Amino acid sequence: MWPQDPSRKEVLRFAVSCRILTLMLQALFNAIIPDHHAEAFSPPRLAPSGFVDQLVDGLLGGLSRWDAEHFLFIAEHGYLYEHNFAFFPGFPLALMVGTELLRPLRGLLTLRSCLLISVASLNFLFFMLAAVALHDLGCLVLHCPRQAFYAALLFCLSPANVFLAAGYSEALFALLTFSAMGQLERGRVWTSGLLFAIATGVRSNGLVSVGFLMHSQCQGFFSSLTMLNPLRQLFKLMASLFLSVFTLGLPFALFQYYAYTQFCLPGSARPIPEPLVQLAVDKGYRIAEGNEPPWCFWDVPLIYSYIQDVYWNVGFLKYYKLRQVPNFLLAAPVAILVVWATWTYVTTHPWLCLTLGLQRSKNNKTLEKPDLGFLSPKVFVYLVHAAVLLLFGGLCMHVQVLTRFLGSSTPIVYWFPAHLLQDQEPLLRSLKTVPWKPVAEDSPPGQKVPRNPIMGLLYRWKTCSPITRYILGYFLTYWLLGLLLHCNFLPWT
Repeated sequence: MWPQDPSRKEVLRFAVSCRILTLMLQALFNAIIPDHHAEAFSPPRLAPSGFVDQLVDGLLGGLSRWDAEHFLFIAEHGYLYEHNFAFFPGFPLALMVGTELLRPLRGLLTLRSCLLISVASLNFLFFMLAAVALHDLGCLVLHCPRQAFYAALLFCLSPANVFLAAGYSEALFALLTFSAMGQLERGRVWTSGLLFAIATGVRSNGLVSVGFLMHSQCQGFFSSLTMLNPLRQLFKLMASLFLSVFTLGLPFALFQYYAYTQFCLPGSARPIPEPLVQLAVDKGYRIAEGNEPPWCFWDVPLIYSYIQDVYWNVGFLKYYKLRQVPNFLLAAPVAILVVWATWTYVTTHPWLCLTLGLQRSKNNKTLEKPDLGFLSPKVFVYLVHAAVLLLFGGLCMHVQVLTRFLGSSTPIVYWFPAHLLQDQEPLLRSLKTVPWKPVAEDSPPGQKVPRNPIMGLLYRWKTCSPITRYILGYFLTYWLLGLLLHCNFLPWT
């Protein structure tokens, strides 16, 4: 069982420590730094708040900034405004379930306060499980327990930390995505497909994960050509590919259809409280009661693409303006990391990349001794996934979201730094031989817990190599700055 694995225990322990520190710091920063008056979505509170509600808001209010307000609003009121449909229903549904568990406290707390507690507790849980899932995935793909261990520890210090703690869907998406990848590596295709589909109901970029299923099916097809009927295998491949696309696309399609029924079909509008109607009038938000929006008359009426274009100005090269240079600089470190990882891998395995990960070398004998760690042949499909996300995000999205976009979607952001640390940090060679401590008094003989090597490097910061200082400096700076700025409505999105 996984709890008996010492490295997993250390990952779990470190994740808990980092998450507790995150919650404490966001409360501190939220208390001592005045909130910036940002032009962000801020609906009125319909229920009066008491002393306990004010206490909850003081402790956890920093988790409700920027887009988190949309998720909280949807969980409390549903999809009332057109622009709410930019946010997928998976995370609000999870918040609603968490709030139901807090029903005994509804006499003391408003629904809003219960939702804030759900955000803190659920994302705490999702984050811990995601760290363990990333560790397990790394062991399966990298075949190098040390790199998998380092990567999971780096995830606990993720540059996207504040978004993994706040009322965003990133922590849940990371858990589902890393778990789905792990199930696919174990050969459990149906379980993997189900988890990928649920992830698509959490974030739209889950659709890109269909590439993992398709690549796995193509690998199985080519490996069986020499032994089985090719025509039958081709038919099986086509059916599997169609089923994969259908399964992952279904949550997205159902969500678009739900929006269509709300805005484009007569008589389906829900009653809206008067203060929220007034907010729509004041801010120009579109509600279901009124003229049908233009997207209702499209051949393929997709509200999601309409919202991204009209409300967020998302589109090809639309963000390439001089005033957005600071946001490009903000996204530069994670973009450089993925580009560097891609270049390293492609130059090491050119033939593997040319054959789309199906053949490592022209000389098949080299397949008997594959590389371990980040340069493992299994990493190819994960690298393609990361490169596609970076390319799409860099060209078509608000580039400042790349840090959380990639940090919650691809393990490459953690595997490659772990590879660099293991390959270029001399201190890790000495840290790996330090005495280990027992798990507990009643532990079986010989069972040990590995010391946290990332903390060991931080303690020896001055003697670390430059590459280590760059990596850990980037992770820790974004970890801390995100909390400092985001929790007070300062620009860090």
